[in-house]
Amino acid sequence: MKKIGVRRNKVIVIVGPTASGKSDFAVKIAKFINKQRKTISTNSAEIISADSRQIYRGMDIGTGKITKKEMSGIPHHMLDVSSPTSTFTVSHYQKKGRKIISGLIKKNKIPIVCGGTGFYVDALIDGTVIPDVKPNKKLRDALSKKTTEELFTILFKKDPERAKTIDKKNLVRLIRAIEIVEALGKVPEFKKNPLEADILFLGISLPLYILSKRIEDRLIKRLKVGMINEIKKLHEKGVSWKKMEQFGLEYRYISRFLTKKITTDEMETQLLSEIKKYAKRQMTWFKKNKRIHWIKNKRDIKQYILQFLKK
Repeated sequence: MKKIGVRRNKVIVIVGPTASGKSDFAVKIAKFINKQRKTISTNSAEIISADSRQIYRGMDIGTGKITKKEMSGIPHHMLDVSSPTSTFTVSHYQKKGRKIISGLIKKNKIPIVCGGTGFYVDALIDGTVIPDVKPNKKLRDALSKKTTEELFTILFKKDPERAKTIDKKNLVRLIRAIEIVEALGKVPEFKKNPLEADILFLGISLPLYILSKRIEDRLIKRLKVGMINEIKKLHEKGVSWKKMEQFGLEYRYISRFLTKKITTDEMETQLLSEIKKYAKRQMTWFKKNKRIHWIKNKRDIKQYILQFLKK
């Protein structure tokens, strides 16, 4: 078969809600590309995680971090790059992630960005420029004692435009937005510096009843294999309960259970409910992106990817 050169840099992005099977699908796509590399003039594919919590070391079970075995030999990036006791911002992620993409492209490899944190994906691909405002520890400490509802009210009063676009349930995003408002007067409109590459956005969307069952089964499994013990160990290593609250979901509700604020049943019920709500918020975010090609038949997608890489 005639060898076809890649005319422009290519990047594949795989998104979807939690428990949709993104990581497994990304590995399968990378392995498929590796088998086809003679016909698309590329060496291989590597995966870049776009998950705001998987960047932290020791946060494995609670974040659903892919294991070495599950990677099947495919190199993965942006996992375990920071201590959970440190602050790792989306700006840090953007700089490191873009450096990795640039390095892979120079080596004639195909970067596959995979994750469910929409803001991280946008920062990486569209180059959303994050305001360079240094963390205000005193302000953060004061704001972290408030509920997300209280924080949203504060933000809405100070900057209604930013309040329209923010995730009302995301404690970290709300605090950061207020921090920027306090420093600059308002959150400036995000400027963009897109990657100079052809981007193929692929989205995994499951029927709600299937996704809901997956979330339930996964939570039961994670609790059985030691998620509570993982969070105990993180606290023993210096991660405060307040920081656990900021990490949200599994870390928030299990921390509340471990500090005897809620019972086992309350922890499981509230956590399950919040994970399902989070999945809905993820889909709301991704559906705004009209570039995403939502996968209906995974059998057809390999040919679709091949055509994209041969352009």
